[in-house]
Amino acid sequence: TPLVLNLPHSPVDNNPALHPLWVRCDMSDPAETTWFGAETVSVGSKVSGVKLYSVTCKGATLDKKSLITLDELKQEHKKRHHPSSMAIKGNARFNLFGSTIVENTMIESQSSVTVDFKWSHVESILETPPLSSTATLNIKIASGDMRSPVFEMYRELEFLQVCTLADGLRTGETEWMEPLETTSAVNLTKTYLEELQSTAKTPQTETDTPIFNSLLGRGDLDFVEQLWVRMRKSVTSYQDIGDCLKLVIEALRYGDIKPWIHRDSSSSLSKLILQSYHQQIDHVSLTGVTPVHMLLEMGLDKMRKDYINYLIGEQLTTLNHLCYYLSTEVDLQEQVIRLRKLHHLLEIIVTCTTFLGLPYDRLFLLTQSCLQHYKTYPYDEDHEFKLQIKPALISHFYQKEHPVVWGAEVSSGHGPREVRTTLQLSDRPLVDHVIFETGVPHAQYLMPCHIL
Repeated sequence: TPLVLNLPHSPVDNNPALHPLWVRCDMSDPAETTWFGAETVSVGSKVSGVKLYSVTCKGATLDKKSLITLDELKQEHKKRHHPSSMAIKGNARFNLFGSTIVENTMIESQSSVTVDFKWSHVESILETPPLSSTATLNIKIASGDMRSPVFEMYRELEFLQVCTLADGLRTGETEWMEPLETTSAVNLTKTYLEELQSTAKTPQTETDTPIFNSLLGRGDLDFVEQLWVRMRKSVTSYQDIGDCLKLVIEALRYGDIKPWIHRDSSSSLSKLILQSYHQQIDHVSLTGVTPVHMLLEMGLDKMRKDYINYLIGEQLTTLNHLCYYLSTEVDLQEQVIRLRKLHHLLEIIVTCTTFLGLPYDRLFLLTQSCLQHYKTYPYDEDHEFKLQIKPALISHFYQKEHPVVWGAEVSSGHGPREVRTTLQLSDRPLVDHVIFETGVPHAQYLMPCHIL
């Protein structure tokens, strides 16, 4: 059935242009058409023409020989146009990281890194993108993947947010995680304080130069940070928090311990420790949400230093660029949100470092892009970050793999007289309104598109 278009004038601003029109088809015609489309072409306020689209779709195949050849694609193009010259461009997408099949079992992942290639002068169908292609990474990383080198840091952040420590400040209700330690929080705190007393540490207000000895741990944890590490693995109730902090404050008040802390520590407990150096400690009422507030400050302080440790230790940014994420001038809820953004950034960078082996210059550029993005936009694990790279950097990932999408576009003419014919092959159906009963794991689907 021919597609008949009536183009009445739009009542809006006397503009005759129409919205694009697409019609879904059931593939019952000889060409197996799945879509017809049309859109007007305007020059100023006048319609100068209409672009017509037709999309046909073939079913699955495992035999490359059954696919259309490049010469046949050119002949298909010439049915609609009789050009003196044609240009052929290629595009492809490959999966580099994400869900994978191991021993016939699919291991699902919410994270994915794909790469899109574009190049000119296509030589054959399904050819591997040449090293002269332009390549863009599409990076979407979900926090909490157990394969991630920063999974323990995620668990630490989870104690702040999933256990609703932050939410508890608003609702007064907190669901506690299963403790990682069998010893109670109070007993762990007592043991830690006894160790400090026995070693008779002297007070310090600053640390030696930090040693960036590993990704997951620092060698310069101060007293408050080590207390946080113990408590976050063992706390199971509000009572635990209050009892632990009471033990610490009493030890400070009576001079039983003289712990050192980082000069830039900003938590309430750190301020009490500074006061203890002068035998003057403010009274703290450990009632209501005050203990939770103090514990949350301890965790935020410690984790911020962890992220600084990695990002600045790897020379990926500077403190000036991190000011937004490290600010303690905003309320605790906002501090947790910004810390969560910083962790997502770290997940992205570490994934690209560990699994893709990207060089420093690309990681630096990606870091700056992520930092700038999250200054404006809310936390979103579905957001795809883009990064241009040279194909040679990842050639070993894709040159022996099958693309998930491969396409070629033949074009001729210019401006309103341009005609394009597109072939697209995919490992999954390209249309969702037609059922393909294939059962073929790597099916390919033909999708030519004519623009008249």
